[in-house]
Order: sequence, then C-alpha cells, then structure tokens
Amino acid sequence: MDSVLDLLHQTMSSPWVYLALFAIAVVDGFFPVVPSETAVITAGVFAATGQPDLPLVVGVAALGALVGDHVSYAIGRHGGGRLLARLPAVDGNATPGRAVRGRRRRAAVEWARRGIAARGGLILTVARYVPGGRTAVTLTMGATRFPRRRFLAFDALAAASWGGYSALVGYLGGLAFERDPVRGLLLGLGLALILTVIVEAVRWARGRRRRVACARVSRPADAR
Repeated sequence: MDSVLDLLHQTMSSPWVYLALFAIAVVDGFFPVVPSETAVITAGVFAATGQPDLPLVVGVAALGALVGDHVSYAIGRHGGGRLLARLPAVDGNATPGRAVRGRRRRAAVEWARRGIAARGGLILTVARYVPGGRTAVTLTMGATRFPRRRFLAFDALAAASWGGYSALVGYLGGLAFERDPVRGLLLGLGLALILTVIVEAVRWARGRRRRVACARVSRPADAR
C-alpha cells in the first residue's frame, strides 16, 4: 500500500497528470469503459494537499469531457443512425447475457430519445451523472441532427458542472482525511456513488409516476 501511495503521489505531483486527465475524459466521452470520474475524483483528493492544482483539474477534466462528447456527437452524426439500428435485438434465441445487454442498450437510447424530445439540450446535463447515459445522449443527438451550436452551449454547461462536481467531491474527501489519502479517496468515491444512486432513484420514480399516469388515462379508452 505504501508503494501504491508513493506512486500516486508521484503521479499527481507530475505536470503530466493534467494531460492524462484530459485524455481519460476525452476517451470516456465515446468509450464509456474508461473511468474518467474516478480519475478526476482521485486528483481532487490529492489536490487537498496542494498538488495537483484544483482549478486546473476542474478545467482539464471539463475540457476533456467537452471534446469527448463532441467526438461522440460526430460519430452519431456520421453513421450514428445505422449504429443505433444495429443494437442487438432481444429474441428467443439470444443468450441471457446478450438479451440483458440488448435491453440495456436499447433502454439507454430510448431514454435519450425521450429526454431530447421532452427537454432538448438540458438532458445533456442530467446525462452527465447517469452511468452510460452521457454516451447514449451524445450519440443520439448526433444521429438525430440536434443543432450543433445548441449542443455546444448545453454541453459546455454539462462538462463544466461535471468537472467541478467530480473534482470537488474528491477534494472534500481529501480535506476530511488529509493524512490518509486512501480513506479520502474512498469517501470521495462513496459520495459520488450516493449522488448517482439518488439521481437514478429520482429518475426511476418519475418514470414510474409517468407510467402509472399513462395507464390510468388508457384504461377508460380500453373499457370503451
């Protein structure tokens, strides 16, 4: 553990950490397997000790997220319709694992479509805090030819809020456990997980309320 902490300290005190954070945030925009939020939170934890610089962490994370989202938007705009149409369908011959993945991907895309139709670019800000949601929304916005200027404006807001949120969550954990960065990191990740669960719970509750309301409206029509 001491060796790991020494390596982390050396990494976070290096000027190359900003380039690494930028690159991770860019790739995460269109390849959501890269843990950009964890990297930014970790940098925020160590920023509580003075290195790296907190405003720079926020800035490069937000800029990287903005660039990554535009790459995803471009992918959606140039052939995204075909990409979304090829999402694995759920059929009787599909294995359980493939069926589950197919449902999740299609559910993410349909959620993005509904959100874009109902709230326009504001869905970008919400999607930044939904696991897998950011890529589904940016790809769908590109595929549906959402206006590029409006996309840039809303995405700048989403990226800035996400960069500040992730870095500050880690920074608070670092301040709470200034002499124990491991606990600070665990606290920061725990806070991020709690906030994500809250967002997901609110989204699920609102979706359930809409489904119940639709069911009540459709019953009289069915009865007739």
